[in-house]
Amino acid sequence: MADISASDVKKLREKTGAGMMECKNALVSTDGDFAKAEKILKEKGLAALEKRVGRATNQGKVFVKIKDDGSSAVVVELNAETDFVARNPDFIALGGIIADKALSNGITEPNDELNGMITELATKIRENMGLKRLCLVKASPNEYLTQYIHGDGNIGVVVKCESDKPEIFKNEDVKSFIFSLALHIAAFNPTAIDRSKIDQTWLKDEEDIFRSQMAQDEKLKGKPENVLTGILQGKVNKYLSEICLLEQGYVKDEKITVAKAIEECGKKVGAKLAINGYIYYRVGAAE
Repeated sequence: MADISASDVKKLREKTGAGMMECKNALVSTDGDFAKAEKILKEKGLAALEKRVGRATNQGKVFVKIKDDGSSAVVVELNAETDFVARNPDFIALGGIIADKALSNGITEPNDELNGMITELATKIRENMGLKRLCLVKASPNEYLTQYIHGDGNIGVVVKCESDKPEIFKNEDVKSFIFSLALHIAAFNPTAIDRSKIDQTWLKDEEDIFRSQMAQDEKLKGKPENVLTGILQGKVNKYLSEICLLEQGYVKDEKITVAKAIEECGKKVGAKLAINGYIYYRVGAAE
């Protein structure tokens, strides 16, 4: 029988995450063969992980990376079962590695390679994990990308702005303003940039809800149809102003809309400025 040293046990434990006794027993059963012992422990870990696959992964973090040249960005949501694991340094490091790999290789959705990396860590930590979603955002030469991460990574935002004079994106005040737009989106989570981007089927369902509520309002009983139509339109308009980014009160000055704030920022630097798109990820939220 091979002599099993404490350093071998420690090395195997660090690599697999298994307990000290499990590592020692694996080495003993394989007569000190490190590779075979590692395989045994990984198989046990995978078996344990398989039992946890059905468990919800509602904790986690959002990771955002932007290329140094500003040509693209990636947003990743990596989930785990518990907040404890979501704060684990290995979990955080893995999220960063996945974001870097997706950004470098232009990966647009979870694939076998990324999922394999997650399975390896999940087997070591023995908790169910998953790459819930991943989005790659590309920018043209006249566009600018910025990011905002809220708190410990529970919300991540990427904003894409465009200008007829892209040199303004070197202006620190403009960059600060666009960062504020990202912060605004993180705070208010708009449904769309403007009304033209709202799904009409969904909007009709919302109108039906308002109409049903009005039908139950005693104060509106007997009102003429044209009055009711006006009230309904008013409710819809108010709702749209609350969920459309450009119509929302700007986070740093609620007296003006986001659209007005963008217009004023552009005027200060003598250029047209517009939001072309944004990505908002919140851990555990529906896609």
